[in-house]
Amino acid sequence: MNLIERLKLSGRILLKGAQPPNSGGLKQREVPAITAGEVAEAKAFFPLDKFFIFGHARSGTTLLTRLVRLHPQVHCNYQAHFFTRQPLLEALVANDEVGAWLSRRSNRWNQGRDLSPLALRAVADFIMERDARRVGKGGLGCRVGDKSPNSLLDGEAVHLLNKVYPDAKLIFIVRDGRDAVISHRFQAFIEDIRLSTEDARIRQEFVQNPESFLNGQRSIFTEKILRQEAEGWVRNVVDTEQAAEAVGYKRSDTSSISMAGAASMQNLQYHHLRYEDLLQDPGKEMRQFWSFLGVDPDAPGLQEALNNEMQQNPDADWQQQKAGEIANALQKGKRGGWRELLTTQDQRVFWSIAGDTLAAWGYPQT
Repeated sequence: MNLIERLKLSGRILLKGAQPPNSGGLKQREVPAITAGEVAEAKAFFPLDKFFIFGHARSGTTLLTRLVRLHPQVHCNYQAHFFTRQPLLEALVANDEVGAWLSRRSNRWNQGRDLSPLALRAVADFIMERDARRVGKGGLGCRVGDKSPNSLLDGEAVHLLNKVYPDAKLIFIVRDGRDAVISHRFQAFIEDIRLSTEDARIRQEFVQNPESFLNGQRSIFTEKILRQEAEGWVRNVVDTEQAAEAVGYKRSDTSSISMAGAASMQNLQYHHLRYEDLLQDPGKEMRQFWSFLGVDPDAPGLQEALNNEMQQNPDADWQQQKAGEIANALQKGKRGGWRELLTTQDQRVFWSIAGDTLAAWGYPQT
């Protein structure tokens, strides 16, 4: 860069502030949604039906993924964050210059329409179907999906998904918010990154004397953090459900799902379940899930594979290796652990914020 260019750049920074890294100063644009005709074109090249698993952080999305892909016709992998975490899949085509290139009139390949939604669909389809083929699940009738917690973008993630995959199925798993935020808190302690001074102090005191925290005498939260976590959980659950309704997804009714007829579920697009129900009766919940995806819930060997997988806990093993001094004190995946790990004041604060949502999902106050 010559001297004059440097002076011009310095002047722009003084007047307007520095541009975000790698933005090049280019404006972001509204990317159009894919059309029904473009979906049909995309499926001619990438024919596997797609599904996506959303949920608040630490709500059982990983367990659900491990279980659903036990089916010989289903593959699911982790956290592409196509629609759930910045910079998002859409960033590939989001600036004005890329949009102009993909939609310019002299481009005889685009048939007079912005190619952006098709390009996004092709990228995500290729990533997922490539992985499915690697594990031998790329044949006719197979399903492939991604699990990415959506607690950073909540309902917006549903709208972003629907713009590229209006034909996909969305599964939303919910866990009692009190257990979810406790698990999230301990995850932060175990990873021991980006902790505030106060958080680091609480972490150290927990390591030195876990019993006082495990019996509800002392809180693992500051009240500010607890309120933020409670508000975030409510926002995620409420916004995701509302967004699924707003985009017109056809919902499953778990009370009326036929255990025998996967074909009857083909036209449904949205299914939610509770983590606690999955733990209590994984066979029932997974049969419903596989029926929702349109595959045989009674495929040979599934029940045995399911029983074996439920005995595994790779996340607990990883946490033990990462920070055994904390992990040793915890019971991984425990239902209702909030009763011991939240102080009486913590429980009052959380219920004051999230009580209506907890009650709506069948979670008790005490």
